[in-house]
Amino acid sequence: MREFFADIHIHIGRTRTGRAVKITGARSLTIDQILIEATQSKGMGMIGVIDAQSPEVLEELIEGVEEGKYTELSDGGLSFEQTVLLLGSELEINDNHSKGPIHVLAFMPTLRKMTEFSAWLALHMKNVHLSSQRLYVDGKTLQHKVKELGGLFIPAHIFTPHKSLFGKGVSTSLTEVFDPDLIDAVELGLSCDTSMASQLSELNRYPFLTNSDAHSLGKIAREYTKIRMDHASFAEFKLALEGKEGRAITGNYGLAPRLGKYYHTTCEKCGVRPRALDQEKCHACGHTRMTKGVSERLKELADQESDHGTRPPYVHQLPLQFIPGVGAKTLEKLKAVFHTEMNILHQATEQELKAVLPEKTANYIIKARKGEVELIAGGGGVYGKVDINHESS
Repeated sequence: MREFFADIHIHIGRTRTGRAVKITGARSLTIDQILIEATQSKGMGMIGVIDAQSPEVLEELIEGVEEGKYTELSDGGLSFEQTVLLLGSELEINDNHSKGPIHVLAFMPTLRKMTEFSAWLALHMKNVHLSSQRLYVDGKTLQHKVKELGGLFIPAHIFTPHKSLFGKGVSTSLTEVFDPDLIDAVELGLSCDTSMASQLSELNRYPFLTNSDAHSLGKIAREYTKIRMDHASFAEFKLALEGKEGRAITGNYGLAPRLGKYYHTTCEKCGVRPRALDQEKCHACGHTRMTKGVSERLKELADQESDHGTRPPYVHQLPLQFIPGVGAKTLEKLKAVFHTEMNILHQATEQELKAVLPEKTANYIIKARKGEVELIAGGGGVYGKVDINHESS
């Protein structure tokens, strides 16, 4: 058995012809560039592209296999150098049972199954070429189709204020929208970690995943999951989610929740936090709309003490881009020595880092690894940040 780092929520910005898939995604987010970044720069053993239902993306992948650029594995997934690609699709539902749009992830084992899924989706949405499109069927119908094709079903970023299962005013229980027996895992999303999510008893049965939801190459592996498998593939990933035959989720790496852009309730106009949770009008600017923070939403939903001690560890990962002193040139210098970001974050010793970086910057990386940096909480769509004026001793 081996342990792999996996980020299975990555968007495609454009196809090779320049056609938009994720309109808000960077143009550099093509299949080829994603795989090169994931394997050569980030050090990911497995990734998931969640716009694989787009016909041009499928065509590109199929041709890539035919040309020998990628290899389709017998137990699911495509391999490229040291990385395995899972074929996924992010979809939006908004049926009569929910009060707002909900995003979900569906993964298929093979190109043939994803092609079948794409054809079915085209019958129930307006534009199958684009990412995260509204699907005009209810959640349970979608679940049954995913399972019929041998796929995996995972609610996405379940606590973020917008387009999520537990977002403000959407659902108070997943049973309102989904068949709980047809969910394979849940994705936590920014501004939430294992200790927070473990306050909901109905999530006890599901493994937690941490993924980047990358809209640019640099954001790949902003959050990721460590998985024990024999090798990286769809079938092995499925076994890990089920906790069978020695396969398992063994760790989650994500932003400290306070760094997430939806941690605290915040005025949508001026960014000021309310003085009271029930405050309906901003005391600073008078605006009447607040983006409810994940921390406050969880206080409304929690029905048990956190049982996160029974789960794999959640490591509060501070991405290199968040660390003071680590700009683009410094990052390239580090990669020239340590090759991948995973090696920099997890393997490089303090002495090795100080041989490449100024002592202060190296100390930040070590402190970030130990969770010893002070943070300023984010909210209202604005990320938190490292408080450089209050370093922990």
